[in-house]
Amino acid sequence: MFASSVITLIIISIFLEIYLYFNFKKFIKNKFFLILNVILFALVLANLGYNMVFFDRNVGQTQTTMWSVGLFMLFGFPRLILLVFFLIQDIFRGFGWLFNRTTNHQTSENTYLPSRRKFVMISGLAVAAVPFFSLIYGMTLGKYNFKVIKKKLVFDRLPKSFDGFKILHITDIHSGSLDNREKIEYAIDLINEQEFDILLFTGDIVNNFYWEMDKWYDVFSKIKKAPYGNFAVLGNHDYGEYSDWKSEEDKQENFEKIKAIFPKIGMELLLNENRFIEKNGEKISLVGVQNWGTRFKKLGDIDKASVGVDFRDFKILMSHDPSHWDEIVKKDKKHYDLTLSGHTHGMQLGIEVPSIGFRWSPAQYVYPQWAGFYAYEGRIINVNRGFGYHFYPGRVGVWPEITVIELKSTTV
Repeated sequence: MFASSVITLIIISIFLEIYLYFNFKKFIKNKFFLILNVILFALVLANLGYNMVFFDRNVGQTQTTMWSVGLFMLFGFPRLILLVFFLIQDIFRGFGWLFNRTTNHQTSENTYLPSRRKFVMISGLAVAAVPFFSLIYGMTLGKYNFKVIKKKLVFDRLPKSFDGFKILHITDIHSGSLDNREKIEYAIDLINEQEFDILLFTGDIVNNFYWEMDKWYDVFSKIKKAPYGNFAVLGNHDYGEYSDWKSEEDKQENFEKIKAIFPKIGMELLLNENRFIEKNGEKISLVGVQNWGTRFKKLGDIDKASVGVDFRDFKILMSHDPSHWDEIVKKDKKHYDLTLSGHTHGMQLGIEVPSIGFRWSPAQYVYPQWAGFYAYEGRIINVNRGFGYHFYPGRVGVWPEITVIELKSTTV
């Protein structure tokens, strides 16, 4: 199914390239540049096709497969923009031709061609340059452009002893994708520079295999121990679902070794269970569920995870996929005050201008809650944009995130 989708994409790309070639040919007279342009894109398509069609699920995602996707996006997105410009021009030309034919109005072909085509080409190239250089930045520097986002959240139900309690939230490390030790060490230093009372990680420590973390233990084990603990839950990638296994036993062994990663980096893994955090004789509840998503595994059992937790308790829920909050959690009668999620990465591609409140990403067409904070009847979710990256080896406009949340109580 996946291979056939890739082949279909490549066939469509070839036909579009032919269309673009004949449009370029009208005003680019140098055949060397025309042919070179076609050859380069052909090589990009061949590279993508080879890596996707012959993708080895026993090895999983590699730097080579990610970069084949990145190069396709780098050369494909600008072409898509030029395609739109040329199509609009041809549609207008078509209407003009039809008008002239039906009204017997005689107009010189030159009215439509040289100057207008040149303007369309220059305009298209100017617009296409934006995604081209943005994607280059995303694959080189953007994927490690870590941002610390600080947010104060006010709750009526928060015990006054926890007023000012700080949570550091990270998610989606995807250790199998990381390729720059110096940048990751910088990110860990950035985490350790923050003031926080508890650290919460909401899943996807790997892409698929336990050994992806082997070369990163000494880095992530440097994350400082928070006064009230470092806790984690699993994400959809932590179950080994994206590989072919020789046996169910091999898959289970991989899963057990993935779970064993967390104590090695100083985190306690919560598997549909809870812990009480006490301070000055008052307490709040930390609830951690396994992955539950509308499109992925549904192992999260919120009822099991909340055994012993009362409705009146202030609750922090760790659940990897925000669709869990949207479908179930936000209307649950036990009232989960704050939910922490990740998973979406904001699709690692988007535009966010906080100063004017503008945000856009393809992720919003898949997930109603795709990045940042959302509220529903006194309940709040934070969808962290993620620490690492996956599939596309970069980030554009949606930067890797470290969130520091300060809880505030109205009873103080």
